[in-house]
Order: sequence, then structure tokens, then C-alpha cells
Amino acid sequence: MLDSFNFETWVLIPMFIFFARILEVSIGTIRYILMGRGMKNIAPILGFFEILIWVIAISRIMENLDNWMNYIFYAAGFSAGTYIGMYLEEKLAIGKVGVRIITRKGADKLIDSIRDNGFGITYLEAQGRQEPVHVIFSTCSRKNLNTLLELVHNYNPKAFYTIEDIRFVSNDYKGAVATHQKHRLFRLRKGK
Repeated sequence: MLDSFNFETWVLIPMFIFFARILEVSIGTIRYILMGRGMKNIAPILGFFEILIWVIAISRIMENLDNWMNYIFYAAGFSAGTYIGMYLEEKLAIGKVGVRIITRKGADKLIDSIRDNGFGITYLEAQGRQEPVHVIFSTCSRKNLNTLLELVHNYNPKAFYTIEDIRFVSNDYKGAVATHQKHRLFRLRKGK
């Protein structure tokens, strides 16, 4: 029985297919997310490598159609690649998000804290179902989202908030602040 066992057919090829599939699906997941965020320069390049890897993996399966291990490892690679792609996208934290915070508790300290930490916000007073509320809107990079949420949890742990992906931002807050400060400094130098 051991004499008829082919290590390449039953171990190496399925493992190659598994890891190729992980790489291909991870790239595809990131490509899909970048497409949704309008990054049209990077997405086609990733698409090229995604399909190239897929063709190589599927050709190995077609050469060994009678090996059921290839099918199992192909499917397992797809599942693992989906998970890894989502994990990588989360760690890369590409793009911007819109955060809407609704708080019943007085929001003055929260608003000051958010602004003091460099986040731009717009807020308004509104009427909730039972009492007045503050509604706070902010746009930030996904890399800074956890910092913003920590502020919310520190000042108002029961606040309700939603987070939405944003495809395009017409004016970056930090850029607007820097421009405002530059013009203010220019006016001060002129003595106005």
C-alpha cells in the first residue's frame, strides 16, 4: 500500500492548491474592497494577479481530476482566503468612514474631547423618542476609527453610533484646518 502512495499527488499538489487559493482569494477580497472605495488604479493590477494565480491552481486540478483531495483543499483555500482577506483589509484600514453618534447624556465633554483629539465634527440638538439628544457627525480615516470610538466609550458608554464606509470625501477636515490656519497666520503677519 505504501509503495503505491504518491506523495506529490496526495500531499504536495493539494497543499499547493490550498495556498494558491488562499493567496488568490485574499487578493480578490482586497481588490473588491478597493473597487468599492473607488481605487481604480490598484484594483486592476490586483485582478491580474488574482486571475493568474487562479489559472495556475485550476490547471493543477484539471491535471488531476481523479484526486478528490484537490477539491477539498480548493474549497478550504477559498474559505481561508476569504477570512485572511477580510483580516488584511481590516489591518490595512484603507479609506474613510462616517460616524454618527446619538447621545442622550449631555455631549459637551464628548464634543470637546473629539475636537481636542483632532477630529472634525458637526453636531446638532435633536429630539429623541423620550428626551432631547445630541447627534454628532464625524468623518475620519479608518485608521483613526478606534481612537474616535474610545473617546465615545470613555465619555458616554451608552451612546448609540453607526459607522458607514465612505467612497469619496470632497474636503478633508485636516486639510481644511491647515488651510484656515495658514490664511489666519498670513493675515496676522500683515497686521490685519
